[in-house]
Amino acid sequence: MPVLKYEHMLVFVKRSEDKDAMMDKPARGVQGKGVKQLTSEEMQELADGTRCNGTALRKATRRVSQLYDEVLAPCGLRSTQRSLLVHIARAKAPTMGELAVALVLDRSALAQNLKPLERDGLIEIQVDEEDRRSRRIKLTSQGNAKLVESTKLWQRAQHRFEHVFGEEKARALRTSLLAISSMDFEGAFLDAPDA
Repeated sequence: MPVLKYEHMLVFVKRSEDKDAMMDKPARGVQGKGVKQLTSEEMQELADGTRCNGTALRKATRRVSQLYDEVLAPCGLRSTQRSLLVHIARAKAPTMGELAVALVLDRSALAQNLKPLERDGLIEIQVDEEDRRSRRIKLTSQGNAKLVESTKLWQRAQHRFEHVFGEEKARALRTSLLAISSMDFEGAFLDAPDA
């Protein structure tokens, strides 16, 4: 049963195919002291799957990743792996921290994502000569070749996306997404007043 935080209390939401019944009946086992039932208006907002920006972004990201992965399949890379190779190539030999910041990932998630690339010989992770506590990630010649091989396939996926979505809309979308992924946006979001 999903759990939602609501005004510092836990609220359990019962899933039901019948939305009207879902709004009128409290979930079994959640009545009692300290548990607030959602109002009909709040339940209607939950039922509207288009209201949450985070959910919409995750769904769109999964769909686009699936489409790009399908086009990239002949080269053996997923879109997320190609993105890592591109960022590494662009930054030359970034540290783990630099790459994590560029990709908006925490270091442990980055380390997990790099393992298959290292295992397949596409990257090397080496101790930084200037700061032995840091690790630098470099493309191998095999990784560079894989990046070159994947470029035409990526261009095909990019062209298909822009053909279907529209070039101007795609450019505006990238601009918006870059703004959202920025540190400035994070700071403004954290400082924004609550409703």
